[in-house]
Amino acid sequence: MAKKIVRDVQVKDKTVLMRVDFNVPMQDGVITDDNRIVQALPTIQDVLKRGGKLVLFSHLGRVKSEADKAGLSLAPVAAKLTEHLGQDVTFVPHTRGPELEAAIAKLKAGEALMFENTRFEDVPGKKESGNDAELGKYWASLGDVFVNDAFGTAHRSHASNVGIATYADEVAAGYLLEKEIKFIGEAVDDPKRPFVAILGGAKVSSKIGVISSLLEKADKILIVGGMSYNFLKVQGYEIGTSLCEDDLLDLTKQILEQGKDKIVLPKDIRVTKEFSNDAPSRIASFDDIQPDEMGLDIGPKTLVQAKEILKDAKTVVWNGPAGVFEFPNFAVGTNGICEILADLDAITVIGGGDSAAAAIQLGFADKFTHISTGGGASLEYLEGKVLPGVAAVDEL
Repeated sequence: MAKKIVRDVQVKDKTVLMRVDFNVPMQDGVITDDNRIVQALPTIQDVLKRGGKLVLFSHLGRVKSEADKAGLSLAPVAAKLTEHLGQDVTFVPHTRGPELEAAIAKLKAGEALMFENTRFEDVPGKKESGNDAELGKYWASLGDVFVNDAFGTAHRSHASNVGIATYADEVAAGYLLEKEIKFIGEAVDDPKRPFVAILGGAKVSSKIGVISSLLEKADKILIVGGMSYNFLKVQGYEIGTSLCEDDLLDLTKQILEQGKDKIVLPKDIRVTKEFSNDAPSRIASFDDIQPDEMGLDIGPKTLVQAKEILKDAKTVVWNGPAGVFEFPNFAVGTNGICEILADLDAITVIGGGDSAAAAIQLGFADKFTHISTGGGASLEYLEGKVLPGVAAVDEL
């Protein structure tokens, strides 16, 4: 891509502001998945190795009130980053002010600090998520160079990405942002063919734009997961109590008619009568779901169908699990897709979100060409939308 990358920037003895996406899951103050931290390490380590004075910042969770702040400090994240780097990362529990400015001034070449959750600036007034000009200008004034390595927020115009970029003298993308754009962008815009997309997850509404875009680019689109029941219902099949967005049935029908030669639906479903991992279940053909049953996973015939379609694929993009993968008894389909893709001689890209979480949890993280760190951002990028955070990076 014709964007300035951190490698193109002279960082020695400069204060480098870096927006990272450390919005990691935590439970009782303990990080339960540090994948996003690990993915950002190449950029962080490069700047430190080249003698930059690094100032890191990120958002964490949703901050809507003062009470929310208690459990959403980035202090545990700074501690985890210290472990990964093998060197101290100073944590400053403020988003602005004299203490932060003094800490930055004390930084020496090759040292790093992290300041507090950028979303703390949203109480009151949504200054961060509202891209407050004064806040973006202030943060930009704290350094010499701005590096954006947070793909997960690139689809939003916030003070911590677009705001800083507006006022910074030099703006570059980090290696993670570069990798996200390369793999997702090239997979969709210039794919090796056959190009197959697998779309799952709970709702059609979140994937409408992606399906419409991919119908013009993909050779086949496999529809799985909760969203498949909309497509089955518009064909007149009984879906019982399965998830369905009835207000989108007309649009679903239009999409199905538009993509009748490309869209592939499940052949069989694992159904049950209650939303529980331990509920009795059975495999039903798509035309044999009973009124009191709900589908929570795809069945073995659907996996055989997927394997046949995917065997010759050279590019595969997957976004959204095939079932309720959080329930082990209904993770068979998602696990099966992981196994099929792991054995392919193809470019395989997971577009973030639940499918990325599933692949990592199921132990397939190293079997894919790329696993995106951005859920919403990857969806919008798959749609072909311009991401504000990417657009704000300097051109080469």
